Amino acid sequence: MGLLNTESLAVTIDNLNDAFFYGKQIPQKEKAEVAMWIASRQGLQRSYARMMTPTESDFESGVKLFTGDTVRTWAGKAHILGEESCRALILLNVNRVGVRAALQSATEGMLRRLIGERTLGTYCCGTCTISYWRHLVVGGLENQAKELKAGIINLKKHRDGKGRWGRYPFYYTLLALSEIDLPSVKSELKYAAPVMERAMKRSAGDVYSQRRQDLITRIFEKI
Repeated sequence: MGLLNTESLAVTIDNLNDAFFYGKQIPQKEKAEVAMWIASRQGLQRSYARMMTPTESDFESGVKLFTGDTVRTWAGKAHILGEESCRALILLNVNRVGVRAALQSATEGMLRRLIGERTLGTYCCGTCTISYWRHLVVGGLENQAKELKAGIINLKKHRDGKGRWGRYPFYYTLLALSEIDLPSVKSELKYAAPVMERAMKRSAGDVYSQRRQDLITRIFEKI
């Protein structure tokens, strides 16, 4: 399938997220190859909380998330790609000592960062919070139900009255909400429905806009 790009953690994670989202079957050999490479990035210089470290190419350019949202800051790239990498390793479920050890070390590093003053269910900014939710929802970290429930309450507080949520990136947030099984999520999706309906009327011009439309279609089937 050509999922691994050793020049870019961002591209590798994007390829995996595409496979996960569309339910593509990944051969076991390729799963192991990709998982071992991601694990090898754990705790390297410039990592965030000892999670998986972006490559130099990632740090030098803007990083696009699965839904097309762009991350430009060093800390944002390191944190969000770290969370997404942990999520990917959980979903790949490769039973190798090196993979398990890297995931455990990365998890411990992020859990230490979560200690201290913060609003329950959130992290430093909207985009980082969503990556945290995506890690939680697949079973990573701790206190999944409590954190996600509090996170959705916080999301509601950031409604701008126009179908969006202020500091939270719209499509990346929709992606996370589409995977969270809580009654309060449906209320937020219905709130965002007018914006989604307008987006569906636009033609899909690139891979990101196509993914957004596919995501919205999936959400409307859910609500």
